[in-house]
Amino acid sequence: MYIDLTLHTDFLSLLFPMSPIMLHILGCGSAKPTTNHLPSAQILEMRGKFYMIDCGEGVQTTMQKMGLGMLKVGHIFISHNHGDHVFGLPGLISTMALLGRTAQLHIHGPEEMREFLNMVLKMYCEGIDYEVIFHPVRTHEHYLIFEDRSIEVWSIPLNHRVPCSGFLFKEKQSQPHIRREMIDAFNIPVSQINNIKAGASWTTEDGTVIPHERLTTPADPARSYAYCSDTRYAPEIAKWIEGVDLLYHEATFPHELLTQAKKTMHTTAKEAALVALKANAKKLIIGHYSARIKDTSLLLQEAKEVFSNTILANERLKVSIL
Repeated sequence: MYIDLTLHTDFLSLLFPMSPIMLHILGCGSAKPTTNHLPSAQILEMRGKFYMIDCGEGVQTTMQKMGLGMLKVGHIFISHNHGDHVFGLPGLISTMALLGRTAQLHIHGPEEMREFLNMVLKMYCEGIDYEVIFHPVRTHEHYLIFEDRSIEVWSIPLNHRVPCSGFLFKEKQSQPHIRREMIDAFNIPVSQINNIKAGASWTTEDGTVIPHERLTTPADPARSYAYCSDTRYAPEIAKWIEGVDLLYHEATFPHELLTQAKKTMHTTAKEAALVALKANAKKLIIGHYSARIKDTSLLLQEAKEVFSNTILANERLKVSIL
């Protein structure tokens, strides 16, 4: 049996299910918006789903500039109840209603933001045609707060002026890959591919058993992303994100302003790099810049002296996790 792969897109997806996980930076400034940076907001794109992380002002405009559809956001994860992380929610919820949303919207965040969210829904979003469901996060525990078929999301306890949680996104392990040449060689029907990927062997017409191991190659390693903002330097974070593929960590100040960082419960660029180093992270993105920092390249230089594979966050930056 010969199969024309160019005519079978579903078949191709069975053979090659791996797709990049994409991080979209919508805002990477801190409490005071500047002409250079918007407050914190990101979207993690995975297998066609959008997971929003924090929702500062300006998210709608940036999403439109980046071509990111608002209705694709199903879950929003809020780290803490400070304005620069939540003030984008009223407008976003309202615009989703104007766009005709009917699917539920799930918002995960500290219990302390429940009152704010209820006020927003009552004053500005009453009568919308979809349900907004709030899921409180226990910010002092590291535990599984959400999962679907593709991903697990774990809380990361952070040390800030108010209850605050980071988030660890862990891709669920995929199945092995089918070897394309074996499909043709043994006339294996498309209907059996998922069974083989799940561990089944294939028996030919003459009774020969072809073991699963000959028909497949190992699955791709599961990928992960960690988001840590806002927090005082907390080296214990490393044990919860060990080996993470991509780490976003706040770096509000340079290390020369360590006293200010401690006072405001924030992290310096050097300290963010130390967390990445201790966690054996593969790549670090620093952000959440103080408005007083005019040249963020100095933060990058400071971090790279400790952890070389560091980059700066910027609005409309896209980072792939391959």
